[in-house]
Amino acid sequence: MAFIRKRGSSYYLLHNVRVKGRVRQLHLARLGRRPRINDEVIQEVRSKHPFVNIDWTTIKDRASRELVRPFEKASTFFSELLNLIRNLNLEIAELPLTMLAVTLDRELYRQLLTELKLLRNTLEVKLSRRRKPPLPSGR
Repeated sequence: MAFIRKRGSSYYLLHNVRVKGRVRQLHLARLGRRPRINDEVIQEVRSKHPFVNIDWTTIKDRASRELVRPFEKASTFFSELLNLIRNLNLEIAELPLTMLAVTLDRELYRQLLTELKLLRNTLEVKLSRRRKPPLPSGR
């Protein structure tokens, strides 16, 4: 049975197997700082480990429960998220899109534009749903 384990600040998808009577952990995938199970992860695991049967519904359910845990330590989580957003903003601002259109493979360029549009749409949805949060009690 596959399971998710956190080591340090990263999550991993593991599976126990018996080798010569001893239990060994088979490393299926590194999920990163937040345990997301998407089609890409599923495809990668299936191609690398075709004989391992995994209940993906259960694993996705466990991963979604783990995704909620960073909010238990909200200040750390949001500080890290803020740094990620700032760095991403700088990276995107420095992208020379007209130059990339000429130098990149067409498919890769199309994927880049698609992801940027998806990011814009996600931000618009999140910001349109935003309500003014109450100010902290110290203000």
